[in-house]
Amino acid sequence: MTQQPTAPALAPESPPQTRGQRLVAPLVTIGALGATTVALHFRDPHAQGSWGFCPSAAMGFWCPGCGGLRAVNDLTHAQLVDAASSNLAFIVALPFLVAGLALWTVDRWRGHQRQIPMRVVSRVAVTVIALMAVFTILRNLSGSWLAP
Repeated sequence: MTQQPTAPALAPESPPQTRGQRLVAPLVTIGALGATTVALHFRDPHAQGSWGFCPSAAMGFWCPGCGGLRAVNDLTHAQLVDAASSNLAFIVALPFLVAGLALWTVDRWRGHQRQIPMRVVSRVAVTVIALMAVFTILRNLSGSWLAP
């Protein structure tokens, strides 16, 4: 008697998430970003050492991350020109970041899951990393108008 091959057992489907469950991640993200923004408003990152030790500063170059913190502080004080001087790349990227967060939240609200092809995600990631590398180099050239 020969044994018939059996189909592999499928994992049981998980029950659909409620709207509240779907919104946990976006709302936690929004809350964390809001708390960070408030903290940056009251604790000025322009003051050296106010947010700890920056390894980039110790090596003698301007860090776009530190510039981003300064830009957020400037924006919370309605100083757009100062924010652009602190980190122009962050100011340019901010509307796209806000739009992405809004789309994610609305999609989760509606129960929609956006399928973005991996090749698109990869290309965007490589492009952003390359642009940030170029921005970092340009802002550290002597006499550069991108320097803070």
